[in-house]
Amino acid sequence: MKYPSFKDLILFENDDYIVVNKPPFVASLDERGGSGEVNILRLAKQYSADAQVCHRLDKETSGAIIIAKTPEAYRSVAMQFEKRKVSKVYHAVVDGQFTFNELFIDLPILNDGNKSVTIDRKEGKRAETIFNSIKNYRHYTLVECKPITGRMHQIRIHLATQRAAIAGDDMYRGKPVFLSSMKKGYRIAKDDEELPIMKRFALHARHLVFKGLDGNDIVIEAPYPKDFATLIKLLDKFDA
Repeated sequence: MKYPSFKDLILFENDDYIVVNKPPFVASLDERGGSGEVNILRLAKQYSADAQVCHRLDKETSGAIIIAKTPEAYRSVAMQFEKRKVSKVYHAVVDGQFTFNELFIDLPILNDGNKSVTIDRKEGKRAETIFNSIKNYRHYTLVECKPITGRMHQIRIHLATQRAAIAGDDMYRGKPVFLSSMKKGYRIAKDDEELPIMKRFALHARHLVFKGLDGNDIVIEAPYPKDFATLIKLLDKFDA
C-alpha cells in the first residue's frame, strides 16, 4: 500500500496542534503486537518529534484526527475529551432508508478487549449518540452521527441496533455496495468478479471543533476521501 505524505494530510496546523485527514486503512496508533506498520502516530513523530495522537479512529474509518505537538497541548485536549467538550460529527452511509431526526441512542457498550464490542446494560459503559438523516436514496441513507461519548465502535453498533448497519461493515451485518445493485443494465464480464464500490465500511469523521490553548475554537472540516466521495457520487447518479 502506498502511504501518503504526512504534509498532504494536514488540514490545520499551529504551534500547538496539527489536525490531519486520516486515510482509510492506516491505524491511528501502534497496534497491539507492534506489526511495524506505518500509522498516524509514527508519521506525526517524524514530522514533529513530541507529537501525540489525542484520540483514535478505527483503522478503516477516515477523517479528522487531532495531534498535539506539546505535552501541554495534549493535556488540554485530553481534558476536553474527558469533559465531552469536543464536538465530533461523522458521516455514514447505511443500508436502507431511514428518517432520523435528532434520534438519541443511549445504550451502554461493553468492550472485552478482544475487538468484541456488545451492548450490555449491566456491565457496559455509558454511550450516547445523536443521529440525523442527511439524504435518502432508494436503497441507502447518508446519516450524520454525533457521538457524545467516545466508546470503541460506538457509532457502528448504535446504528446496528436500529437495523441501520453501515454499508460494508460486515462485523455489524452491513453489506458492501455494488454498482450492479443500482445501475440498470450494468453488466460484468463473465469471468470477472464485481468488486464493491468501497473496500471498507462507509464511515468518515467529517467535522471537529475543539479549543486551542488560547481559548479560541478550532473548527475543522475533513473532505471525503476518494472512495467515500465516489460512493456518494454514484448514489447521487444511480440511486437518488
